[in-house]
Amino acid sequence: MNKVLIVEASDSDCWLMSGLLSRAGYEPIVVEDMEAAKQEVTKMSPGAVIVSAMKFRGGTAKELINWLKEEGYKFPLLAVVDNLNPTELIDVMCDWGAVNVIQRLAIDKQLVEMVDRYASSENIMFILDNTLIPRKSADFRGIEQSIEKIGATNANVIIFGEIGMGREQVAREIYEHSSRTQKPIIVIEAGGAPHIGKHDPKSDRSETYNRIKGYFTNADGGTIILKNLELLTFDKQSVLLHILETEHPDVRIICTADPHLIQMVTDKEFRANLFYLLRESDIKILPLREVTEDIAGLADFFLTRHAKNNDEPKKHLDASALKALKLHQWPGNIRELRNVIVLAAYHATGDTISDSDITISESSPAPDNSLRLKDPDKDRDRIIEAYRRGGSWTAAAKLLGISERALLEQRKKHGINKKGQVES
Repeated sequence: MNKVLIVEASDSDCWLMSGLLSRAGYEPIVVEDMEAAKQEVTKMSPGAVIVSAMKFRGGTAKELINWLKEEGYKFPLLAVVDNLNPTELIDVMCDWGAVNVIQRLAIDKQLVEMVDRYASSENIMFILDNTLIPRKSADFRGIEQSIEKIGATNANVIIFGEIGMGREQVAREIYEHSSRTQKPIIVIEAGGAPHIGKHDPKSDRSETYNRIKGYFTNADGGTIILKNLELLTFDKQSVLLHILETEHPDVRIICTADPHLIQMVTDKEFRANLFYLLRESDIKILPLREVTEDIAGLADFFLTRHAKNNDEPKKHLDASALKALKLHQWPGNIRELRNVIVLAAYHATGDTISDSDITISESSPAPDNSLRLKDPDKDRDRIIEAYRRGGSWTAAAKLLGISERALLEQRKKHGINKKGQVES
């Protein structure tokens, strides 16, 4: 299991990063000062990654990078940045020697993807490519149909969904189904350092305008995939809106976004006119906890890939393992499932994986409360959904967060029989 050294002064961000990395199959090590960081580096083996704040007790990311160079260590270092301007970001990566940067406000969206990119092949995890993993649920069939219909148009698209559900893969599938496949495709992270184009200091335009305009120039006739749209700062929103409204570039924009972007528009935290220009069409991807029927197929896909990568016989899940997987809320969605499955395959001694081989990290964000009984008008549907997901009333009670006796009373109240059906 690859180690990730976190050099960070913020307790809350340390907790967040440790949880994300643990669920992704890494072993996080947290230190707060330069001396402790140096000590841990001497213990690290090939395949490790360093994630460092710009400033921490007793040092800076630049000083740590210089020490690594002096001592001959070649571990990749990702710098966690706050609100540096584009010139400073280039300095961090070019002059300092950081391999890349992570925006602090987007740690939950960028950290694991970045670490995956720079962790070496010693990691037992395999990296998911840009291919959309097939699934059997009705929801996924609807997504496939939408991809074909939307791909045939030139409409801008927003793909809504939680992290780890393959939003970028859906975006690329739309591109592959479009008439623009012979033209450029450019992928931009809305909240991170890659959102840096070229700037001409002699231009009378703002630096932000020149950098964003550069993407449209390079993608002329093609497609821009704008990831994590909700992280686009207000000034960049204004520039992007200006370019789209006044210059009408021949570029299609496919965005990915967290579902709370819609609330941001309502709260006037995201410009409504830009939102509607970008959302000429949309696709909604349900989180894994709402399409548990896909878990078995996805697990089989990951087991097949793991066996192929390691040149070993494929392992299989038994009923107890599958039940354990369906009871979990999967805050990290498909990416988290991949990591749990691969770790189970790695540690299981036989050909069959049981629930005792399944290890799910406890360092997770707050559990989903979508099934909690809190609205009498919707409680009946929540009870039925919990039974469907869990497969038994014992499991349903766990998902609902109540005792089995309390659940029995609720079933009587709402007329739900033992089979999870409403009696007339």
